[in-house]
Amino acid sequence: MPYVLGIDIGGTSTTAAVARLTQDGWTRPEPVRLGAHSFAIPSVLQLGADGSLAVGDPTEYGQPPDRGRTARGFARRIGDPVPMLVDGEAWTPEALTAVLATWVIERVMAQQADRPAEHVVLSHPAGWGPYRTELLRHALWAAGIPHATLLPEPVVAAESHACQGFTGRSLAVYALGGETFAASVVRRSRAGGFELVTGGDPGQPLGGADFDAALLRHVRDQLGRPASTPRHQADPHPPALAGLAAACVSAKERLTVAAEADVRLQLPDGPTRVPVSRAEFEELIRPGLRLTVETLAGAVRAAGLTADQLDGVLLIGGSARIPLVADLVAQRLPVGVTVESDPQLTAAAGAAWAARQIVAPPRPSRWDRTDPGRPTPGGRAPERAGPATVPARRPDLADDGRREPPPRPPVRITPLKLPRNRLAQPAAGPANRDRTAYSRARS
Repeated sequence: MPYVLGIDIGGTSTTAAVARLTQDGWTRPEPVRLGAHSFAIPSVLQLGADGSLAVGDPTEYGQPPDRGRTARGFARRIGDPVPMLVDGEAWTPEALTAVLATWVIERVMAQQADRPAEHVVLSHPAGWGPYRTELLRHALWAAGIPHATLLPEPVVAAESHACQGFTGRSLAVYALGGETFAASVVRRSRAGGFELVTGGDPGQPLGGADFDAALLRHVRDQLGRPASTPRHQADPHPPALAGLAAACVSAKERLTVAAEADVRLQLPDGPTRVPVSRAEFEELIRPGLRLTVETLAGAVRAAGLTADQLDGVLLIGGSARIPLVADLVAQRLPVGVTVESDPQLTAAAGAAWAARQIVAPPRPSRWDRTDPGRPTPGGRAPERAGPATVPARRPDLADDGRREPPPRPPVRITPLKLPRNRLAQPAAGPANRDRTAYSRARS
């Protein structure tokens, strides 16, 4: 069965979705199970002893975690000329991202009877310009993915919202992930698709990991260890607290649907539980969330809009499922606030819907906006055009034709003579092989 694929490679997790072509037309995007028990996998690569890269949690492959052999956060590093070292070998961030994208494509093919996708769309941060998108395109080409389309995350999120019935013109996108936050505004173009209006900032370093840390400090205080105690000092229960971080993450997820959750630990004197209410957790994270909401309001002002001129606000990202997020956004921007049942999958679903429009462009004059696969009654044209074709290479708003890194302020560097070691030698690994492939591609 023909299908298209959408991939969202985030800073902490990766998701994918497919839309299939049936006898009745294209189906709505469906998430693909990438992990053993979940749709999302960690955006982590682990270098094995045989030189192969394993995707996701290394413990799933029977390997102990090793920071020296683990690469994470590489998708956000694209554009940084400094390579990442994995077990002493230099890798460009875009090459690591391409490895993860290749793994996802092969994983999906295995679930689709080894049939390749008709088209692949990958999302990327809204602040990317032509330099970083070209880096990733070349890396995907070198990895054997020559025809992937790259679209900004807010744009594909808006496509997902339109697939669910959104008919408005302007939409604010609030993206709260595991490590970063970004606010954007998109609007429908004359062709009927979506274009980015504001959202060129790199985003704030605030996300679910910070909320986990806040809850961890709160629980440790409840257990009798002051938050100000230095890390090098002895803990009252060091072995037992080894799993405290995971227990706090689990409790945070339960608090999104429950009024209270227990953080359970097995201490030497017996099992212990620390009850945490949703109100307590919300007070811990409220200051940080208020900053994100003000950033969103600033993005709306930068777009030349007022709150009453917005047609809606869409919350995406795994941390956007926290109920307080929607409450604070609704208080600041009195418009319709929407969050899907699993906002972590919104961008991937929108990427799949955009891929569907690339391979099968709808006809705005004949199809209804809320259901592009069904004609309007009597063949009448709807009041507004339906979702338009997303171009294979959507131009960036700031695209000035530059293919070099953006100018940087001068930096004074004090000469420092380091001892000679093997890391000082030119890397002969995949980074150089990528550069050779890129040169051949340009020639």
